[in-house]
Amino acid sequence: MGFLKRTNKKFDYTPRFYKGEGNPYEIKHKFDKYRTSVGKGKGLKTKFINAVEESKNSKNKGFNKTIVIVIAILILIFLYIIDFDLSIFSIK
Repeated sequence: MGFLKRTNKKFDYTPRFYKGEGNPYEIKHKFDKYRTSVGKGKGLKTKFINAVEESKNSKNKGFNKTIVIVIAILILIFLYIIDFDLSIFSIK
């Protein structure tokens, strides 16, 4: 019954630009090795805590002022659209 057994043909294929380091078919982001928030943490809380720790240890040390100003303007526009009483923000 040997003629019924078929084995897959094996080829020794290597990609054209493969340099022999690791798995050539593994897809990774090029900055993953510098981040601590990417990787083993599976829960949302763990990812958030890692991202906050990473932002504290980065060179920027926190939030950009421009981002905070843009978010504040967007919140005020949203409050104006939903007819929120914006007079509580004004000085009497």
